[in-house]
Amino acid sequence: MAMNLTRRNFLKAASIAAASVPLSRVAAKAESGVIKTPLAAPGTFKDTQTAVGGVCEMCFWRCQLVGKIRDGRLIKLEGNPKSIDNGVSICARGNAGVKLLYDPDRLKYPLKNVGKRGAPKWQRISWEEALDTCGSKLKAIVDQHGAKGIAMFPHGSTATYPMGFLENVVGTHNVSEASFFQCRGIRDTAYMATIGLPPNEDVDMANTKVMFFIGNHLGENVHVSHLKRYLKGLENGAKLVVVDPRYSASAAKSDIWVQIRPGTDTAFMLAIMNYLIQNKKYNAEYVEKHGEGFEKMAEGIKGWTLEKAAQECDVPAAQIKEVAELLAANMPNVSIHPGRHVSWNGNDFQRQRALACLTGVLGAFGVKGGFVQPKGPKGLGKVGWPKGESHEKSLREMKGVHHYSPPGTPTDLIRDTAITGKPYPIKGCVIWGQNPIQTIPSQEKTIKMLEQMDFVMCVDVMPTDITMYADILLPDTSYLERYDMIKTGTQWDFAEEHKQYIAPRMPLVAPGFERKESIWITNEIAKRMGYGDKIPVQSQEEAINKMLAGVELSIDKIKAEDGIHIQPGKDPYGEMELTVLFHNPELEENGYPPIPTYIPVERAPEGYMRLLYGRSPVHTFNRSQNNAWLMAENDSNPVWVNDKLAAKLGLKEGDTVSLINQDGVKSRTTTTVKVTPGIRQDSVYMYHGFGSMNPELTLGVGKGVDDCSLITKIAVDPETGAHGMRNNFVKLVKVS
Repeated sequence: MAMNLTRRNFLKAASIAAASVPLSRVAAKAESGVIKTPLAAPGTFKDTQTAVGGVCEMCFWRCQLVGKIRDGRLIKLEGNPKSIDNGVSICARGNAGVKLLYDPDRLKYPLKNVGKRGAPKWQRISWEEALDTCGSKLKAIVDQHGAKGIAMFPHGSTATYPMGFLENVVGTHNVSEASFFQCRGIRDTAYMATIGLPPNEDVDMANTKVMFFIGNHLGENVHVSHLKRYLKGLENGAKLVVVDPRYSASAAKSDIWVQIRPGTDTAFMLAIMNYLIQNKKYNAEYVEKHGEGFEKMAEGIKGWTLEKAAQECDVPAAQIKEVAELLAANMPNVSIHPGRHVSWNGNDFQRQRALACLTGVLGAFGVKGGFVQPKGPKGLGKVGWPKGESHEKSLREMKGVHHYSPPGTPTDLIRDTAITGKPYPIKGCVIWGQNPIQTIPSQEKTIKMLEQMDFVMCVDVMPTDITMYADILLPDTSYLERYDMIKTGTQWDFAEEHKQYIAPRMPLVAPGFERKESIWITNEIAKRMGYGDKIPVQSQEEAINKMLAGVELSIDKIKAEDGIHIQPGKDPYGEMELTVLFHNPELEENGYPPIPTYIPVERAPEGYMRLLYGRSPVHTFNRSQNNAWLMAENDSNPVWVNDKLAAKLGLKEGDTVSLINQDGVKSRTTTTVKVTPGIRQDSVYMYHGFGSMNPELTLGVGKGVDDCSLITKIAVDPETGAHGMRNNFVKLVKVS
C-alpha cells in the first residue's frame, strides 16, 4: 500500500499606449525620486524607527528580523534580538533583502505580453484587465478540459494560498513544487518509508560526538541557526566526517574527508552497516526494541564488504573502516545528517533509506547528539480553501508509478502529458514564485510544454527567466511587504533552557507601486472563475489572526511583544515512538527494493566530467542573481577543475571557458576556471543559478553559466518521480 500524502500531514494605474515596449521601458528604473531632507549621517540612528515582525525569505530558513526605517524607507535589516532561533545574526543574503526590496528591476505593474512567449513585448495594463483575463482564461480551460487542464508550479509561502485554491477548489492534481521534486522530497518520503517521519534537518549537532555528512555543504549553504548548531558541535570537540567528491567548506573542517566517486554513496553506507553488523558493533539493544526486518537487511547487504565498496566508491577500504569504527565508538550520540537538496542521481530514495537505516543501526534516534525532533508550539489554527470532491485520478495514480511520490505530481509526468496531450490535454499553466527554467532539468522540454499552452500566468517579484514565457505577468509583494506565514520553533540548542517561539511574518514597509499580495490576487481570480463563495479569508491580516486565535494570540499582541511570542518549551530528548523498517515489505509489494539497495550510475564518458553544482554562500540560487550587494561579492560561478586534469587540458586559473554536454548542448555564456586539487578528476563543480537569460535582470543577465541548461539527460527516481540532477557530463572548451 503506497503512501497517500497531503502537504498538511506531510509537513505538519491606467494603461499606457497600446504600442508594445520592453519591460524596462514600462517600469520606472528608480523606486523613488530625490527627496530633500535634512542630512542624517549614514550609520546614525537619527530619525530612525525600528519595525518588528520581519521574517526573512531570502532562503527557506526564515530568520526573524527587525527593520530600521527612515523617511518611510527600509535602510537596514538586523536579526531580532528577541529571537531564540537566529538571534541578532543574519547572513549576507538576509542583509541584502534591502536591495531586493528596492531593486529597480523589480516587477511593478500588471503586464500583458503582446509579443511571443520567450521573446516578450510587455504592455502595462490595469489590475482589472489583468484579473479579468486570468479569470476568464482559466475558467475557459476548466470548462473545456476540466480541472486537470491546469498545471501549477508554485514555490514559497506566497504560493501556499493560491495553491490551495487550485488544488482544493478547482481540483487540479497537476501541481509540482521544485522544493519537493527537485530538492528535498526524496529525503522526506524515504525517511517516512523507514521511520514514519520526515526528518527536516532535525539533528542535534550542537551536542553530538560525531557529525556524518554526505554531500552536505554547511558553511556554503548558510542557514543561521543550523550553522550555530554545527559550529557549537565543533567547538565542543565533535568529530566531523564529510563524504564529498569536493573539498567543500565542511570538508575543510573535517577530521575525515572521504573523496568519494559521485553516485556511490549508498554503497559506502551499506559497507559501513555491514561492517558494524558482522563485527557486532551496532546498537543491538535499540535494534531489538525498535527495529523490524533487521535480519533481512543484514542478510541482504552481507556482500558489501569494505573491499567491494572501496572499489566501487574509489576510496581506501581502510578509510571506510575508520569511519565505521568512529561511528561505533561514539554511538548513539552521533548526528547522521539527512541533507536537504538530495535530488542527485536518480537512485536517491535508496541513499536516503540507507541514511535512515544507518541512524537506526547506531540507535541514534531521540538521544542527545542524534536525530532529535524539536517540540515546537501546538494549537495554531488553520486557514485553507474548502476541499471539494475530486473523482479524477492523478497522473501518478493513472500510470501506477512513483508510489512514494511527495505531495503533488512528479514534474515529468506533467510535462510529458502537456506535450503529448495524453492521457489528457493540459492547456493552462500558473507559475507562482517558481522559476522552472532554472529549477527543472531539460529546459527545452519545459519550453515545449509552455509553447502548447492556451494561457500562461506568472506571479513573481523579479523578472526571472520563466517570466519571459508568461501571457500575463503579475507583480507580487516581497516578504518585507506582507503577512503570509507564521514561523514557529524552539531554541536552537536543545540542551539549553527549553523555549518555544511563534513569529508571524509582518510587513516592515508598505508595498510600492502596484504590487499586490497573493491572498488578494487569488480571491479576485476566484471570484472571476465563479468560486467567490468558497473564499476562506478576505485579507492577509484575517488569515494570520485566525491562525493565532488558536493559541489565544493576535497580530497586535505579538507586535507588543516585539514581533515574537516566547513561551516555555518541552524537553526534546527521550525515546521516540517509532519503528525503524530496515526491511519494508510495502516497498516490495510495490516493486521496489525493500532494503537499502545500491543502484549504480553511469560513469563519465571518455573526455567528459560529471557536472556537480551547489550553492554560493552569498546567493540563494537564481533568486538573488540581480541583487546589487550580493553580485558585488559574487557575480559569476567559476568552474572547479582538478589541477592535474587542468594541466592535461591546458587550462590555467582564470581561463575563460564554455561548457558542452554529452548531448552536444553548449552553454549560452562563459565562465572562468578555478584550478584546485580539491575536486576529483572525473568531476567539475560550479555554483547553481547563474547565467540568467532575461535581459530585464540588468545585473544578472549573462553572468556566469546556467548549469541547468546543461542538464538535458533526464534521470528520474523510480520510487518518487523526482529528478536526479547530477547525471550529466561536460567538456570544457577554452575561449581565447
